[in-house]
Amino acid sequence: MPEVKVRKKLLITEEVFHEGGPVAATPRKRGAIIAVIENPFAGRYEPEIAGFMDDLTPLGVALAGELLQALGGDAKAIDGYGKGAIVGAAGELEHGALWHVPGGYAMREILGDAKAIVPSTKKVGGPGTKLDVPVTHVNASYVRSHFDAMEVGVTDAPKANEIALVLVMSCGPRIHARVGGLAAKDIKGEDGLR
Repeated sequence: MPEVKVRKKLLITEEVFHEGGPVAATPRKRGAIIAVIENPFAGRYEPEIAGFMDDLTPLGVALAGELLQALGGDAKAIDGYGKGAIVGAAGELEHGALWHVPGGYAMREILGDAKAIVPSTKKVGGPGTKLDVPVTHVNASYVRSHFDAMEVGVTDAPKANEIALVLVMSCGPRIHARVGGLAAKDIKGEDGLR
């Protein structure tokens, strides 16, 4: 498979203090890291692409580590995650699906024993395309207080022959979460759902 060629990386972090209600004692942190890479399959249909996931694995691990450090470096503090990809116009949606394994398993590896599936999204678009990356709790997808999304994008990417690969992590529930459902403190951890 071709080598991974990174053109640029973008790191975004934010702290949320309130959403119109009382100021939280501990602000919620969210972060995203984006790597813009050359799409080795752009401009043609290639029947065998799955091997490129192995080539993307070191990048996934490196990005997950950088994002964890940007959010304070404590894996136990991260309790939400998600991933996504924006494929340039000369590519196809399936090229974004190549990020499922290397992006998802990288975060699970960096964070330890995360049980929940890493939610994901992908789309085809041009430079400046925004992507709403879904976020759920790392150990139980049904924890409502952690249902969220983070909008990401890169002003000049992806170009037609590129893919923007995204990882998102968060610390804590939505500020002012109060819609009930399974609470993080009640996770059983049996199946990644509850």
